[in-house]
Amino acid sequence: MAGRFEILRDTDETYRFRLTAADGTVVAESPTFTQLSGVIAGINAVRENAATGLIVDRSTAARKAA
Repeated sequence: MAGRFEILRDTDETYRFRLTAADGTVVAESPTFTQLSGVIAGINAVRENAATGLIVDRSTAARKAA
């Protein structure tokens, strides 16, 4: 089973989405959106950009090695 996007509605009438792995682990969570259309646009943006995104390591270990 593939991961999935879950759309959530918060108590203050805002929306957000969460990306979960196949085992249910939360991989990412979005900021809040005031409209459902914003959540859908956010999900589409993640879908379009995630596969081609560059990896930039800004961890402490990477800085020490340089």
